[in-house]
Amino acid sequence: MTASAIYAGHVVHNRPGKHRLKYRIFMLALDLDEVEAIDGQLKLFSHNRVNLFSLFDCDHADRRNEAIVPRVAAKLRQAGIVWDGGRIVLLTMPRLLNYVFNPLSVYFCYRRDGELAALVHEVSNTFGEHHYYVLPAAIGKEGRVRQSCDKAFFVSPFLEMDLRYEFVVLPPRETCRVAMVVRRGESVALTASFSGEYRPLTDATLLRAWICNPLMTLKVIAGIHWEALKMCVKGVPYLGRNVGSEAR
Repeated sequence: MTASAIYAGHVVHNRPGKHRLKYRIFMLALDLDEVEAIDGQLKLFSHNRVNLFSLFDCDHADRRNEAIVPRVAAKLRQAGIVWDGGRIVLLTMPRLLNYVFNPLSVYFCYRRDGELAALVHEVSNTFGEHHYYVLPAAIGKEGRVRQSCDKAFFVSPFLEMDLRYEFVVLPPRETCRVAMVVRRGESVALTASFSGEYRPLTDATLLRAWICNPLMTLKVIAGIHWEALKMCVKGVPYLGRNVGSEAR
C-alpha cells in the first residue's frame, strides 16, 4: 500500500431526538508529499486544477492559496507539538466536479521515524467558518488513537457550545475510522463516525467511486440541510447560534 488511497464506506450520525442518518461516501487519504506526483500520474485527479477529482490548497488550512504542509506545521508549533518534518496524510473529500464541502478533514502528522505525532481535526460549518483542533496522538490498543477536547466552535444549531468531544481514530491502513462522541456532562449528545475500506488510488478506482456516488459533495451539503429539516419536524429544539458560538 502507498500512503495515498481511497477509503470507501459510510458516515453515520446518531443525533438528538433519536435521529439517525447513514450515507455512503468516500474519502481520499493523500500524503501531501505525494500530491504533485499523483497529479502527474493520474488523469482523473489534479492538484490546484479543475478535474473530475481535485485537491485545491485554498480549500484547507486557513483557506490561503499556499502550500498546505507549512500551514499545518505552523499549527503544530502553536500547539507546542514536536514534529520533525515527517509525512502528513490528509483524510478529506476531494473537490468533485469542482465543488466540495468538508464538515471534517483530518491531518495525520507523522514524525520521520513513522510515529504518529498529532492529529489536526479541521472542522467546517455551513457559514463558511473553520476551526482546528490540534491534538497530540499516541496509538494505543488495537492501533486506535483516543483524544478529547472541549467544543470551541459553532457547528450545529441543535447543539449548545458547552460540550466535550471525544475522538477515537483508526489511522489509514487496511481500514480507516474516525469516530466522535459529543458529551453533555456524563450523557451523550451525539455520535458521528466515518468508516472506510482501503482502495488503491488509481484512475480505475477513482472512476468507480464517482460512478457509485456521482454527486457526493453536493449531496453532503444538501443532506445537512435536509436532515436539519427532518429534525425540526420531529420537534428537536432549534437553539440557533448561541452566545459564545463565534469561531475562535
